[in-house]
Formats: sequence, C-alpha cells, structure tokens
Amino acid sequence: MTGHAPPAAPSRPAMNPLREGLRLDQTPPPCTMVIFGVTGDLTHRKLMPQLYDLTVDTPLPASFSIVGFARRDWDDERFRSEMHGAVKGALGEEMDDASWQGFAPRLSYVSANFDELAGYQRLKEALDRLDTERGAGGNRIFYLATPPSYYPTIINNLNAAGLAQRAVPGDGQDGWTRLVIEKPFGHDLASAQSLNNEIAGTFAESQVYRIDHYLGKETVQNLLVFRFGNGIFEPLWNRQYIDNVQITVSEAIGIEGRGEFYEEAGALRDIVQNHMFQVLSLIAMEPPSTINEKTVRDEKVQVLQAITPLRGASIASDVVRGQYGPGWVAGRVAPGYRSEKGVDPDSSVETYVAMKVRIDNWRWAGVPFYLRTGKRLPQRTTEIAVQFRTAPALLFAGTSTMPPEPNVLTLRIQPDAGISLRFAAKVPGAEMQIRSVNMDFFYGTAFTASGPDDYARLLLDCMRGDQTLFARRDEVEQAWTLATPILDYWARNPRPQFPNYEAGTWGPPEADALIQRDGRRWRRL
Repeated sequence: MTGHAPPAAPSRPAMNPLREGLRLDQTPPPCTMVIFGVTGDLTHRKLMPQLYDLTVDTPLPASFSIVGFARRDWDDERFRSEMHGAVKGALGEEMDDASWQGFAPRLSYVSANFDELAGYQRLKEALDRLDTERGAGGNRIFYLATPPSYYPTIINNLNAAGLAQRAVPGDGQDGWTRLVIEKPFGHDLASAQSLNNEIAGTFAESQVYRIDHYLGKETVQNLLVFRFGNGIFEPLWNRQYIDNVQITVSEAIGIEGRGEFYEEAGALRDIVQNHMFQVLSLIAMEPPSTINEKTVRDEKVQVLQAITPLRGASIASDVVRGQYGPGWVAGRVAPGYRSEKGVDPDSSVETYVAMKVRIDNWRWAGVPFYLRTGKRLPQRTTEIAVQFRTAPALLFAGTSTMPPEPNVLTLRIQPDAGISLRFAAKVPGAEMQIRSVNMDFFYGTAFTASGPDDYARLLLDCMRGDQTLFARRDEVEQAWTLATPILDYWARNPRPQFPNYEAGTWGPPEADALIQRDGRRWRRL
C-alpha cells in the first residue's frame, strides 16, 4: 500500500437521478472502510459499484478511503484495475473516466490470509497511515464479505492486532469502530447464538451491523411511512377489518451456479428466516413512539416474539416444502434442481416453502399470515397482499353480476415497485354490473426515480452510525427460534417425494391445499 495525499471529491457531469435522494441527507463523518474478501463476487457486483456511486453522487468526505483485504497477491494498482472493471461492468455508461480518476486513489490493498496475524498488523499500519495522511480520524468500518466460516477468525485477529477497539461515538475515545456482517448469520439457533457470543467478546452490540439488503429497498422502508404517515389505513390495520395477509417472494431463476451454497442453505434459511420475517415484522409491528433505531427494532422483535411457535403436528399441517423438477420458464426449458451444478443428485434441500403464521397479540389474533417463496416459479415478484374482510351485506346479490371480490391492498417491493388498491366499481351501462378495479401508484412514474440501491442506502447508514435498518442480536435469534424447529422436524422426517413441482409452476399442490382448507386461495400474480 502506498501513501498519497487526500484526493479531491470526484464528480461527474450529470448526476444519476436514481440516487438523488441520498444527497438530501447529512454528510457522514470521515472514515475508512476495510472489506475482507474484497476479491469476491459481492464486492464486484454490489459493494464497489455502490461505494463508487456514493463517493461520486453523495457528499462523502474527501478523507473517505477503502482498503481491500484478501489472499490474492495484488498490489494497489492491480486492485484498482480490478475494481475499475467491476464498476464499469455494473454501471456501464453511468461511469465516466474523470470520476474514476478521482475515486481510484481512495483504493488500497493488503494481501494476507485471513488467519495470518501479520497481515492484520500490516493492515493496522496502513490504517494508521491513512489517519495521518487523509484525516480519517481513526474511524473504521470492517466489512466481512467472506464466507461465514471465516467470521470468527477475522474477528479474533482484529482483536489480537488491536484493531477491534470498543470505542463508540460520544464515549470520549478517539475514533470509532464498526463491524458489518453479511447473511447468513448462522445456520440455526445454536450457531447464531455462538456467533453472537463470539462477536460480543470483541465488539459492543452498538458497533455491530448485521446487514440484510432487503431492508435497504425503498419500498420496504416505505412500509413505515405508508402505515404511520397516513391516517386512512392505520385504523383499519387490525383483526376487525383484515381477513388475511399474504407475503410472496417468487423467483423465476434457479440457483444460478450457487449449488454448493444452496445445498447448505435451502429456501427456509435463505429467504424465510431473514427476508420474509423482516417484512412480516414491519407489516405487523405496533406504532413506535418515534422513528429511531431502538424503538423500531424493539417493535419488530415484539412481533417475532408474538408469533405462535410451530412444533410437531403444526409443522406437518402448516408448513409445506418443495423442490422443483424440470419444466418451462419464460418459454425456455429449465432443468430440475438436482441437475444443477454443485447439487447432490439425491438432494433433499427445499427450493420452495409455504407456511401459515399466527401472531398471538391483540391486533392480529385470528388473522393468518401466509408466506410463500420459491425458485423457478413463473415470475419474479416480491409483494405483500393485505386482504380485507368482505362487506357484511351482499346488497347486489340479486343483480346480474357476481358478488365483488374482497378489497386487497398490495404493496409491491419488486419489480415495478408500488402500491395497488383493489375495490369494486360499477361498469358503465344500463344494468347494474360490478367489477373489481385497481387504483395504482408506481414509484417510477410518481417520482421519476426508484430510489437508491439497497446497498448504497445501508452503506451510508453504517457510515452515519444509524442501525435502524440493521438486525439486532435479539431479532436474529428470535427469527432462528422460529425457524430451527422446522429444520429439525424436516431432518427427523422423510422428505416429500422430490421433486414435487415443475419449474414454471406456482409450487407443489400441497401449498394450494394449505390455504384452501381455510377457505382462501393464493393471490393470482
């Protein structure tokens, strides 16, 4: 790593409007971000392009720097060249040479194995030099973009090298240190608790940022504004008016070459335990006294604690697992899961989960929450559908039309982020005919922009020290408390006859039976 003067803040001629909202927030303090596993896919696809965007489009301090830490034998120039290709590949024409020339000097590299203490000592020397040369003030973010098996090794070596100071803003010490950890955070309750204990031995909870990119999505954040910023919906947001809630996370793609990862994860660990429980808690939470990192996360945890645990017979009746076989998706032949690269030909890993969840509190008692997620489904969609109770009297039952369908409020997270409300209206004409129609709002048309990238928002929040959109220890462990009994039950009981749904369909027939026995049906997408 070579020393150099602080670079001027890079700029490009025209700002990208998709990230314009980030300029409205306060400038974060000076800091240095160290990315462990910087040569990996996450850095190339997400972290470096978004850090470049933040540096160019957002008033990050001129002293902000990035240090890569990985095993490959690179120097600073090779690292910058590789990251130039990553940013160019991700942003295309949105990247210009003038902006890159201002950004590149912020990048430096330390080559070492993760278990090599001498490498962390070299890292400490490099960080101290950056503090002196660029005025980073001793503020450091350590981002673990590595396989989870390396987390304890890295944390212990940071501590041994004197880099894991427990300083936090306002405690009178110089500088602060933060730790960012990617999911999966453990693979069951015991492993999550073990990892949390490992972290707690070195870092305070206020220093730990467990990142889930779903919470960085604009429409997920908008759930708070929609619920608590509008007077017309919150009075109806309870068991007296809502019949059921459906949360769908469907993907048309398969595992995209991640066979080894998916064989250890599966749909329950990969999507339900984190993403879907996060969204569920935002939809069902009580109004916080104010919007800050403590009150919002307190209310989310209370939702998870109020969920009726699934055990034994209730798992058998209220949870369905599936695995896709060969089929057709978007007019193309799609292989079965067991034919994917890196997958056991006799794999029992689930690629689909549907479940019914009950929240045992005053607001939601008796209202079922139906969750479903799967790979190789007909389309890519993430949405929350809130179905209201039907009108108490069918005044139009004697007319020549079918009774109107229930009102449904749909919050679309991706794609085409927006909100839709379905209600009954009379069809123009002499006869009384009723049809359900939609009133739609789309982010792209209403604001001419879809908001910042999810990682950009979360990275900026971490620099500012705002933990609102990051998972707290008790939240992670409570989610695993709900998911682990299901995993244990599946391990003890023979799997269904896999594969049990064709690629390009909406999952196994047992998922339809799960909701139909309650007199309901999955929403048509």
